[in-house]
Amino acid sequence: MGIMSGTSLDGVDIVLSDIQSSESFSFITARTYPIPIDLKQDLLSLSQERQDNELDTYARLDTQMGYLLAQSCNELITEQGLKPADIKAIGSHGQTLRHYPEQENPTSLQIGDPNIIAQNTGITTIADFRRRDMAAGGQGAPLVPPFHRALFHSTEKNRVILNIGGIANITFLPANNHQVLGYDTGPGNGLMDDWCLRHFDLPFDLSGKLAAQGQVHPALLSQMLDDPFFLLIAPKSTGREYFSWQWINQQLIQLNNSINAHDVLRTLLELSCISISNEIRTLPVKIDEVLVCGGGAHNPLLMQRLQALLGDSQVMSTEAYRLSPDWVEASAFSWLAYQTLNGLSGNLPSVTGASKEVILGGIWQA
Repeated sequence: MGIMSGTSLDGVDIVLSDIQSSESFSFITARTYPIPIDLKQDLLSLSQERQDNELDTYARLDTQMGYLLAQSCNELITEQGLKPADIKAIGSHGQTLRHYPEQENPTSLQIGDPNIIAQNTGITTIADFRRRDMAAGGQGAPLVPPFHRALFHSTEKNRVILNIGGIANITFLPANNHQVLGYDTGPGNGLMDDWCLRHFDLPFDLSGKLAAQGQVHPALLSQMLDDPFFLLIAPKSTGREYFSWQWINQQLIQLNNSINAHDVLRTLLELSCISISNEIRTLPVKIDEVLVCGGGAHNPLLMQRLQALLGDSQVMSTEAYRLSPDWVEASAFSWLAYQTLNGLSGNLPSVTGASKEVILGGIWQA
């Protein structure tokens, strides 16, 4: 089983898969389980804002998230008429609260106590995937490109796998099987979701309908694209602690201009599309296909803008290759759990910048 809640906090995605080898992955089923609204708000707040008593809040949320993940796993097992003994392992990404790959002492913090998951499901649990890569000198992100390579590599087409969650990231899979690249491009849905919640009292912009009512604000877009992150050379990674609600506010304050709420939302969508397309166009070969996963794949306006910006490269959902865009990330953590249990490396140094391939995660035995 693979668990992913992601930077958008849309819900807890759990995938059940059959994995016989690193190259043999079969999707069985998946579900998304809701995150209680109070817990979601606390997680978003702690991931973006400095608070008093942060350690107390962290400890409480770590426990709450652990129980939620365990309960969700148990519900899927029951729905499928299975027993805990039928499941070899759970791979749990955990909910990211902090990701600081560039600091003097790099670290990344995910919560959702794996002790609670293992104890309450009776299933061996693998978690804390990022920090071993960081100990080897890497960014600890992105972690999904090895799975992308195993599942989507083609010897005939140069592909990019584009995940648009709260943060967007790409995996470059050249047809000649030379060096795989992968890194965060910047904001995906996260800034748009924050704006929708605070200005339209909605968790996200369904099908891009609200953004479609606005116009791109050229000065705001230009100022946002001047952010230093977009000038960094890969490997690079980021999170909601950087591209946050405070980041949007600071951009608006600097512009010293009152902008219509629909126009801000449309501009945030354009920011995501341009920052993604800029990175894809810098890749060393022409890209034949861009396969999109994550929540962004369900936004027609965003997909249309990406297609327009990327020209001849065909932009499509991963659904075209028999894996729903909603389940790619959680599937990857079931695959990473398989790698760890079998003593196989789970990172790609060409992606994360680590000095070597390493086995990721810790194992909490059932």
